[in-house]
Amino acid sequence: MDIPRMGVPEQLADRMSMAEQHEYLRTRFSRRNVIRGGAVTLGAVAGGAFVPGAVAQAATPTQTFASATTVDGALVAPFGRHLAWGNDPRTEMTVSWQVPVAVKKPFIRIGARPWDLSRKIEAEVRTLYTPAGVGASADHTQYYLHAKLTHLRPGQTYYYGVGHQGFDPAEPHLTGTLGTFTTAPAHKKPFTFTAFGDQGVSYHGLANDSLLLGQNPAFHLHAGDIAYADPAGAGKTADTGFDSRVWDQFLAQTESVAKSVPWMVSYGNHDMEAWYSPNGYGGEEARFTLPDNGPDKAHLPGVYSFVYGNTAIISLDPNDVSFEIPANLGISGGTQTTWFERQLKKYRAAKDIDFVIVFFHHCAYCTSTAHASEGGVRQEWVPLFEKYTVDLVINGHNHQYERTDVIKGDKVAKKLPIGATAYPETEGVVYVTAGAAGRSLYAFTAPDSYEGHLNEQDSVASFVNTKDGKVNETVAWSRVRYLNYSFLRVDVEPAAKGHYARLKVSGIAETGDRIDHFTVARRAK
Repeated sequence: MDIPRMGVPEQLADRMSMAEQHEYLRTRFSRRNVIRGGAVTLGAVAGGAFVPGAVAQAATPTQTFASATTVDGALVAPFGRHLAWGNDPRTEMTVSWQVPVAVKKPFIRIGARPWDLSRKIEAEVRTLYTPAGVGASADHTQYYLHAKLTHLRPGQTYYYGVGHQGFDPAEPHLTGTLGTFTTAPAHKKPFTFTAFGDQGVSYHGLANDSLLLGQNPAFHLHAGDIAYADPAGAGKTADTGFDSRVWDQFLAQTESVAKSVPWMVSYGNHDMEAWYSPNGYGGEEARFTLPDNGPDKAHLPGVYSFVYGNTAIISLDPNDVSFEIPANLGISGGTQTTWFERQLKKYRAAKDIDFVIVFFHHCAYCTSTAHASEGGVRQEWVPLFEKYTVDLVINGHNHQYERTDVIKGDKVAKKLPIGATAYPETEGVVYVTAGAAGRSLYAFTAPDSYEGHLNEQDSVASFVNTKDGKVNETVAWSRVRYLNYSFLRVDVEPAAKGHYARLKVSGIAETGDRIDHFTVARRAK
């Protein structure tokens, strides 16, 4: 399915690069032209007349960069560094960052030692322009830079610095700006990763980030609703309160972790910023470079997979199947689900992969009074989770911690009290909602029940969002509930062939206390 180019006439867009489209839109819909001409009003902008292309190549001169020739690069410091795996975490890494104004000749330096950063690689620049009348900000251009590194050595720690003309991280007075990362090992080894959703910019988000560092994770999964620049979250140009500058704050907040820990994102409803085409993900494509092995032609940049050690991770886009928030319902035309099943088949057949973990935003099973459960996920993907015995499903969307029993066929297949072990090959799937990373908390209909504070309930009143609206249900699968800020830690323990490999899963409160723990075990291949 071809994605329509909105904002640039089709006959022009076919002959223009993304950088040229950006300049066309910037010039045509600048604040001065809007005021002078009176032809483009706020209503026209909100109705889709302006949806900018997000990407501009560094090698392509644009008016934006020409206008910045008077800026002294020595006065501009990069910020918001964040890492992401490439398609192969053993040999590929993308380093991304931001600058507050346009700079000349941005680059990255990299080496195996902090005093040897002789390898210098040009960076790609992606400009994102938001005009006055779109949300809360005035005319605003953001500059995101990306350097994709390949042919790295597995299990190697690298030092890197990002810069531009006038700001060279190899200079002695700037070595304090260096960062590090470590590629995935070539063989199975124990490792830890962390996960949460729904962070935004807040004290609690910052506090959770500080705790993440203490876990020494190999990578972090962010299950959607990342910065909340669009607080309405309906995925429409009629959403109010949008402010693209919130992303500047978020990336600065997250840098303490993401500059050294790959920050792997999935997209939620608040990440559909409808002013940027296509499908509201143009802004996300400017900010993030993720693995590009997702479904062809679906244009879902948050759908991808990667393998770390003995574990396969799959990121999905539930906006494609959401009945509750249908702005992007059906955008893949079914290709995402088809791709997802191919991935599951491939990973289950792979001789070196024991665990398959899936993360995305909307919950298949949750008893929050806000969003509860998403019927579209239950309809499209839960049968595949069960068919291919997915080991763990991680969600956000609901701002609390909740963990289910082992579920199969929408029912409890096995009770899973705190400290117990699940065997997905024969029993079913465990679902964790880890959506209390920083935004305001929701509520439960049943009392909290967590490690050291048990209050178990035989049944909990809830609802599921269906294509016909909310349907009430009474469930027995809500095993752990914790209504405060928290995140998920997963320790992966490989094993010799025929022995049980284990996922040791823990819910960690913002206080550092453990609120839940359980194990997922599977015979190693």
